Amino acid sequence: MQSEPVASRNADPRNGIGSSPTIDAVSLAIIEQLQEDGRRPYAAIGKAVGLSEAAVRQRVQKLLDQGVMQIVAVTDPLTVGLRRQAMVGITAEGDLDPIADALTAMAECEYVVMTAGSFDLMVEIVCEDDDHLLEVINKRIRALPGVRSTESFVYLKLKKQTYMWGTR
Repeated sequence: MQSEPVASRNADPRNGIGSSPTIDAVSLAIIEQLQEDGRRPYAAIGKAVGLSEAAVRQRVQKLLDQGVMQIVAVTDPLTVGLRRQAMVGITAEGDLDPIADALTAMAECEYVVMTAGSFDLMVEIVCEDDDHLLEVINKRIRALPGVRSTESFVYLKLKKQTYMWGTR
């Protein structure tokens, strides 16, 4: 497999001064292998991408160290007793960083992004039930200084959730 550099996608300030790591085609192929099965042995990955087991191990470690990827177990919230999910749009005033930091600290907030458009922040919340969701939104999120309003989008049925976009 060729190991030509793939153009970096977007610069990420977490990686330094406006730069992001350059990922070659072999590293993308390794990522793809791990997205299919995060427990796939390095020897099997090496065979699929044309590298030795040791070379794959080194590349995986470099990708982890650079923050390009993580290897984690992903659960289905329903199977672990978390029966209510919602996306919450938040309209705020003032500096968004303290609000985003407070949301990030809440265990129920799985995804926190600052946005442009109708909402200043979007937060995905995973809760045990409707009462738990109400408590998180009404008592905790709406109580944050700077939060002006919220709009909730309760999930009725999840049709697709993948993490494969990293190799497109």
